[in-house]
Amino acid sequence: QVQLVESGGGLVQVGGSLRLSCAASGRTFSTYVMGWFRQAPGKERRWIAIIGWSGGSKVYADSVKGRFTIARDNAKNTVDLQMNNLKPEDTAVYYCAAGPWLGYYSQDSGSYDYWGQGTQVTVSS
Repeated sequence: QVQLVESGGGLVQVGGSLRLSCAASGRTFSTYVMGWFRQAPGKERRWIAIIGWSGGSKVYADSVKGRFTIARDNAKNTVDLQMNNLKPEDTAVYYCAAGPWLGYYSQDSGSYDYWGQGTQVTVSS
């Protein structure tokens, strides 16, 4: 079992940067695919970045490609999301999630077994 705790959210101006971190407990962290999702008010939770168990493979949603970077450190049991050039539409609660490798990088939140509590990111204009 994996427990996830996000940190690093906050209020930032348009064009600013934030770094989110997700700390995981459990000895099997390195075996999980890790993803970052976000949910804006009144909208569904959507994936934004996924990283494979080794950290070598990463996929990004078009909405964040070129602005966000996902990285993991299996020795520290952490997965980070560096967010640059933030826009008002990035405002949401951000969640990290852990799930099994399914033979592909699933973008479906239902494929992920473990979730953090979420951290709020607000981008003001």
